[in-house]
Amino acid sequence: MYRIGFRAMGGGCEIVLASAARKEAKAIAALGIKEVGRIERKYSRYLAGSVVSRINAASVDDWIECDEETCALFDYADLLYRSSGGLFDITSGVLRKAWDFGKAEVPAPESLFPILKLIGWNRVERTVNSVRLPHAGMQLDFGGIGKEYAADAAAAILYENGIRHGYVNLAGDIRVIGPKPGGEPWTIGIQDPRNSEGMIASIPIFSGALATSGDYERFFEKDGRRYCHIINPETGFPVTFWRSVTVLAPHV
Repeated sequence: MYRIGFRAMGGGCEIVLASAARKEAKAIAALGIKEVGRIERKYSRYLAGSVVSRINAASVDDWIECDEETCALFDYADLLYRSSGGLFDITSGVLRKAWDFGKAEVPAPESLFPILKLIGWNRVERTVNSVRLPHAGMQLDFGGIGKEYAADAAAAILYENGIRHGYVNLAGDIRVIGPKPGGEPWTIGIQDPRNSEGMIASIPIFSGALATSGDYERFFEKDGRRYCHIINPETGFPVTFWRSVTVLAPHV
């Protein structure tokens, strides 16, 4: 069993796989790492040359042509938007203008009003192969699905290259290709949201995907309340009802 660590998408990542030799394992893992890098370069809002940055920088009159992969991601974002009742919205990233979790400042509700007017995936205009943001200041952000998409894509490449036992872990978003060589499941620990050194559960996984998010990742506390990075796009304020949520599914 070989473990190859790397950094991508703002965090520590790893590929764990079973292979006959370390040299072979590193060569196959490199293919998965390359795919993660490709997706990050293509869809990160932090990179000026990315698809997302080009869309966000375009004027309201410009239609931006999109390839098949990007259109498929839009379709998935649309599915998530509709199935969540609008609570998952890839246009809600503009709220980061109001929330700086390094300063521990709560924005005044009235300062959120103009930003909330820029949120609404249902207002984004699309054709079969192009997209347009109809209002100045609107932005897209694949942060909620980009890492998960990359984990699935990297795992698919590893599988295509003969890997049947292992997993891809992108800073906690995990895609399991198959069980350990002996048939045993991988045991994935779930962090205690109030104790960074502790675990609240251990989940056995033979294949599939697991993702966890919670109010302990980026947050500040003020006047007895915790404000986290998971923000309700309808109110502009962080959610308060869950400390941590873990989802197990066929794909990340």
